[in-house]
Amino acid sequence: MEDPSSLQCDKHSRTIVERHQQLPPTPPSSDDNASTSSDFQPDDIEIPLPPPTDVPTQVLDQDKKTPDFHVPRDPRLIRLTGVHPFNVEAPLSALFNEGFLTSPELFYVRNHGAVPEVHEKDIPDWEFSVEGLVERPMTVALRQLIAEYEQITCPITLVCAGNRRKEQNQVRKSKGFSWGAAGVSTALFTGVAMADLIRKAQPRRRARFVCMEGADKLPNGFYGTSVKLNWVMDPNKGMMLAYKMNGEPLRPDHGKPLRAVIPGQIGGRSVKWLKKLILTEAPSDNWYHIYDNRVLPTMVSPEESANNPNWWTDERYAIYDLSTNSAMVYPAHEEQLSLVGGPEKYLAKGYAYGGGGRRITRVELSIDKGKSWRLAKIEYPEDKYRDCERYLFEGRLDMSWRESCFCWCFWSLDIPVSDLANAKDLLVRAMDESMNIQPRDMYWSVLGMMNNPWFRVTISKEGEFLRFEHPTQPAMIPGGWMERVKKAGGNLANGYWGEKLGGEETEEIVLEIAKEVSMKKENLNRTISIDELRKHDNEQDPWFVVNGEVYAGTSFMKDHPGGAQSIISAAGLDTTDEFMAIHSETAKSMMSGYHIGTLDAAAQKTLSESENHPVNAPNEPEPTFLRPRAWTTAPLHSKRVISSDSRIFTFRLAHEKQTVGLPIGQHLMIRLRDPVTREAIIRSYTPISDPQKTGYLDVLVKIYFDTSTVKGGKMSQAMDALPIGHGVDFKGPIGKFEYLGRGLCTVNGNQKKVRKFLMICAGSGITPIFQVFRAVMSDTSDSTSCTVLNGNRMVEDILCKEDLDALVKGNEDRAQVLYTLTKAPEGWKGLRGRINGELVERHCVRDGETMVLVCGPEALEKAIHAALRDQGWPDEQVLFF
Repeated sequence: MEDPSSLQCDKHSRTIVERHQQLPPTPPSSDDNASTSSDFQPDDIEIPLPPPTDVPTQVLDQDKKTPDFHVPRDPRLIRLTGVHPFNVEAPLSALFNEGFLTSPELFYVRNHGAVPEVHEKDIPDWEFSVEGLVERPMTVALRQLIAEYEQITCPITLVCAGNRRKEQNQVRKSKGFSWGAAGVSTALFTGVAMADLIRKAQPRRRARFVCMEGADKLPNGFYGTSVKLNWVMDPNKGMMLAYKMNGEPLRPDHGKPLRAVIPGQIGGRSVKWLKKLILTEAPSDNWYHIYDNRVLPTMVSPEESANNPNWWTDERYAIYDLSTNSAMVYPAHEEQLSLVGGPEKYLAKGYAYGGGGRRITRVELSIDKGKSWRLAKIEYPEDKYRDCERYLFEGRLDMSWRESCFCWCFWSLDIPVSDLANAKDLLVRAMDESMNIQPRDMYWSVLGMMNNPWFRVTISKEGEFLRFEHPTQPAMIPGGWMERVKKAGGNLANGYWGEKLGGEETEEIVLEIAKEVSMKKENLNRTISIDELRKHDNEQDPWFVVNGEVYAGTSFMKDHPGGAQSIISAAGLDTTDEFMAIHSETAKSMMSGYHIGTLDAAAQKTLSESENHPVNAPNEPEPTFLRPRAWTTAPLHSKRVISSDSRIFTFRLAHEKQTVGLPIGQHLMIRLRDPVTREAIIRSYTPISDPQKTGYLDVLVKIYFDTSTVKGGKMSQAMDALPIGHGVDFKGPIGKFEYLGRGLCTVNGNQKKVRKFLMICAGSGITPIFQVFRAVMSDTSDSTSCTVLNGNRMVEDILCKEDLDALVKGNEDRAQVLYTLTKAPEGWKGLRGRINGELVERHCVRDGETMVLVCGPEALEKAIHAALRDQGWPDEQVLFF
């Protein structure tokens, strides 16, 4: 009877042949008696072979409208950055349970942008270059790489530098998204030693680095990085170019058809979709090499790193070798262990890995907060390949001479359940052969990389059960003891995981106190009851609550930038989330003038129990979705990529006949929870969907990404990270302007008749302008004329252009849309430069029946306001959204 593992190897080999008939065969060994793939006999020694694989064939719905519409994927993967780009890890238990080797469908993925689409017929002719400081620059096709160079197969573990980053994000938000502990995977890679190619190209004496560049085009160029040339040439470092993974061709997310594999170093050095190897004197100057994969000193804040680019160009802070790390998989998060009738011992299990080829030599566990340690058993599946010199998946498996360890290992320890019942937590740490040991405490840094403190699982005794809790859950998934402690006010950086050590009365929890501008009137001691507050939940004399303090809004209703309705909608309610999320420090400093007292404890409890909760679908279908005094929730239905930094988010309303209930020219508020701090993020948006559209709501959002010098938009980036199906909270309408039709509008409730609108906007400020413009142009009986001045940087930044142009068509007698660009391309027929007073004066004559609507960045609004005043426009005729 044939060995099943032999059948599995043959199946993989047949797959290669069937899928790539055009590729030449592997060159034969010079030794006529050497083994080949056909006489490989796994009976001689057992080695780990890949787990069963189920190649995804269907593109998931959430990917169909992204640049990755051509990539089938496994739905089990946890998305860390929303729908796109694709950054994922497997559920930790599923990853561990697959064993030493990870199937391609559960292998973690780190993509910076779109996956290059490579057709099967083009794979043999895929080319990459070897250039720079070499005597013999060359271009190599994949078919040549296979036919002309020795093929090797090696087990290698790849780890994202952000593995376990969410723990850092709980302490303080870094610039990176929240990886859990499954940003690690292992596979058998087949390809060619990178040194063989470099040697053939003959490096010049000055060459010191090998720069790599992929085919993935990103906002800041192609992805690229570098490693030292002497590392590449050292056979013990094992650096290679791979075109197979677990015996099958690379899949799109893993670099199809060719990638670099750099063992023992962070995954960011293993460039996918490889196109160039460039030998240089200095490290790579690629944007992603400089501004990614670095551990800046812990005292460098996000603000300092953004304002001082010298931190990023200091090569001392670049990271290469992985740090020693370990994680506990079992007990799993939220696992329960019965204390009655259960086993006497519990087998704790997990993984560990080292960096730079260093072997993990010990793994230790503690149940008394590190006062004493127990030695775990370690299994090294990688070592089984060292005793097996064979051909595997068309490549020579020859590791007997290599001492380097490039793979994870598995640890386990039997612990008496009685010991666990008396413990508060379970800690694990690992050490490598150079005595590099995981630190007790976290080393926080701006990018949140290389996180490797002791892995801690808490233990709670709940009746007859023990409940275990991991530090975090990946992405925006709630849960974990770090989140729980933080919510309770614990300082996770106090040296005791935010908690008080048992029996140590002097060690108090350190609370994180937010530094806020004072919003209270000095020496005011008035206490307000819930009944008194309820008497002012009206538009005549509205009171509202922020952080337990009561404010009277009547005197500010007329001048409130968001209109009187914003204050009226808050009457009698706790508006802490909305106020603190939206208002500036200047606005907060004004609040003491409106402060009238403090809500008593009973009133605060009543408000917290009855209000400020999202409202789900009512028993009776509501005709409109929005409610001005309560949050309503709608799930994200789809996300459409408009440009590199613009998306249309479509939310599904409660039922197919429901409209959003938003008057023309008004806004709504969107609320999300910060995935790290769980604090509310609230911003105002104007949907672009027609107010009469039923069943769905479309919101156009420009994503303001973090850059090397400027921190991006908190809300827009959180929106971009939303997974499909995630619920989002809405409230509204808000705003002081409403267009009623046929030239009639209201401002703060006062009706006004206009003959013409001058609409000035920039960037995403088009959205409220677009709503009014569409309402005017869609009504053939509306004689109101409109001139739109729309400013942007480049053509691709112009939002809603097709819709605007379509509305102008047939309405040329009353509609004009003028686009102006600060970075106009050659041949641009529109205007050039910024919107300024001269442009306004040229295209609009001031008269008493014209109203100016403005929406854009603060700098634009201030400049336009000043210019309009100089031209004699009264403030009554100018409205800022």
